[in-house]
Amino acid sequence: MAVELTKKTVEAAVYGGAILGGGGGGWIDSGLQLGNLALDFGYPQLVSVEDISPETEIITVAAVGAPAAKERHVKPFDYVRVVEMIKDELNGKVGGIITNENGASTTVNGWLQSAVLGIPVIDAPCNGRAHPISTMGAMGLTEVEGYVSIQAASGGNPKTGKRLELVVRGNIHHCSNVVRNLAVEAGGIVAVARNPVKAEYAAEKGAPGAILQAIEVGNTVLKTRSKGPRKVAEAVTDVLNGEVVTWGKVKRVELETRGGFDIGEVVVDDGGKEYSLTFWNEYMTLECREDRLATFPDLIMTISMEDATPLTTAKIKQGQEVAVIKTHRKNLKLGAGMFDRELYKRVEETIGKSIISYIFRKGVLNC
Repeated sequence: MAVELTKKTVEAAVYGGAILGGGGGGWIDSGLQLGNLALDFGYPQLVSVEDISPETEIITVAAVGAPAAKERHVKPFDYVRVVEMIKDELNGKVGGIITNENGASTTVNGWLQSAVLGIPVIDAPCNGRAHPISTMGAMGLTEVEGYVSIQAASGGNPKTGKRLELVVRGNIHHCSNVVRNLAVEAGGIVAVARNPVKAEYAAEKGAPGAILQAIEVGNTVLKTRSKGPRKVAEAVTDVLNGEVVTWGKVKRVELETRGGFDIGEVVVDDGGKEYSLTFWNEYMTLECREDRLATFPDLIMTISMEDATPLTTAKIKQGQEVAVIKTHRKNLKLGAGMFDRELYKRVEETIGKSIISYIFRKGVLNC
């Protein structure tokens, strides 16, 4: 049964996606623009993966790049264009679209394409939270011997000569690296469609129900917003079985855009007690002194105490009053890509913090 997508659904999906983005996943204003534009164009459909044929060919849509990149330039046309490019590669055989992750703009990835092209959005994202490495959103395809990835990317400002399009086919790791490099050349970010699979594969290896979870979280934000930021933070953690770690002021933000990613640290002060949040697009670790309080893929998120807006790592600023919330990874809907131990080595190398020893037991992600 298809879920009716309305302006209220768009707002809930965007705000819930912003929470589940865990510091990444795009921008609230972009998400609202894309979602409402989809409604202006037509009737996007959100369908359970159980309600379509297991043999249906589906593709993933995403945005790849650094959210804080100053020259980023992606238009709604780009999101539609990349699906058309993949369709051409597959001789038109695309029967469903899934988003790569939850986030303020990524939760509604595919809604515009659905409205324009008449292809349903399937509620089986690659992952139920945002992640920095594209292969974390590949549903374990990196482990499928002989799998040939097809990836299309589009973005960049033609006025600056950075307008770029690309279709690449081959090893999934190398294709993802090519797309990431294209994002850098295009000004920081590109729209992407990639990795065709059968619906039965997404049902098993993806995160079915993650879009509805985002909508539920978003409805909680919208219903409690009038009661103030504290109530929002508390209500969201109730829904996600998490907790508010601290209420404090942002003492310091260090952010560097490097290799198509935002990398850095946020320090929050609560009456002299300091909390450190490292990030690689998304928040990766949460620590107080020597104590590790949460480790990606646990969800770590900041919420503005001024207006209850979820604050991503690209938006958070020194001096802001924030709530820091967290919930354990077991309370999230995680796709198979999040269980690949090798991918976490890259996280450790990038942020200079131990990850694997905190989340894996006997080689298996401890959920």
